[in-house]
Amino acid sequence: MKPINDRVVVKPAPAEEKTTGGIIIPDTAKEKPQRGEVIAVGPGKEGNKMTVKVGDTVLYGKYAGQEINYQGQDYLIMREDDILVIL
Repeated sequence: MKPINDRVVVKPAPAEEKTTGGIIIPDTAKEKPQRGEVIAVGPGKEGNKMTVKVGDTVLYGKYAGQEINYQGQDYLIMREDDILVIL
């Protein structure tokens, strides 16, 4: 996958299976992860360089990006502006 302009492809981290206290979370109560690994980065837009790079772990907004399934894997495609912080 090669995103265009200022788009970034992110592989979301798996949802938490247990709480810190050891309680198992059922599938219906799991929260959507807001952390993931950057898989691909576009070239940027209008001469602006991209801040993130492949391999970065990032935090993004709860409803950021478009979910896609590519070759059996779930990914998010989002604008670089939707990324809040690089960890």
